[in-house]
Amino acid sequence: MEGDAPVSEQPCPFCEILAGRAPATFVEEWSETIAIVPLNPVVDGHTLVIPKLHVSDFADDPDVTAATARRAAQLCRDLNLVHANLITSRGREATQSVFHLHLHLVPRAEDDGLALPWHSGKGKRR
Repeated sequence: MEGDAPVSEQPCPFCEILAGRAPATFVEEWSETIAIVPLNPVVDGHTLVIPKLHVSDFADDPDVTAATARRAAQLCRDLNLVHANLITSRGREATQSVFHLHLHLVPRAEDDGLALPWHSGKGKRR
């Protein structure tokens, strides 16, 4: 599956952070995973959970995905987030813009103004 990732001239921004060549605000770090504040958080507490091993998306390496999701769940509990979304994407058509697996842990609150991205605009099925 790794061969399915788009070829890019630019270095992976998450690999650059992990190598210490790009800045980031770390929330937590484990042996195999990091949690950082994204460049443009959608709400306070929005966090990216990223494996240290470069895999392109959640289907590239299910074991890495499982370990990353486990850390995201642990962080959610540690931060006592009662309401949250855990979101990831695979491929450009699914809104993936950085081709290194990352999970968005997004705290939610009533009337926070965030809409989930899957409003199709198509008529409802009956």
